[in-house]
Amino acid sequence: MPKIPRDISGRELARVLSKYGYTISRETGSHLRLTSNFMGHTHNITIPDHHTIKIGTLNNILKDIAEYLRISKEQLIDKLFGK
Repeated sequence: MPKIPRDISGRELARVLSKYGYTISRETGSHLRLTSNFMGHTHNITIPDHHTIKIGTLNNILKDIAEYLRISKEQLIDKLFGK
């Protein structure tokens, strides 16, 4: 199982999440608002637009997205960052 990357930026995370229909719907200050209708209803998530997202913040973002997709966080990490 791949580990959570420790050096991913907000823009790079937004690009990776496009696999699940997430698009940038708004930029405010140093944050990006992503929106997805992948599961038939709208899901919004805000991510920091930093060079490196802190591991705890990234963990919470991935946990929220995994709940929306109804898969485990480990499965999501594997699908997004697996080689």
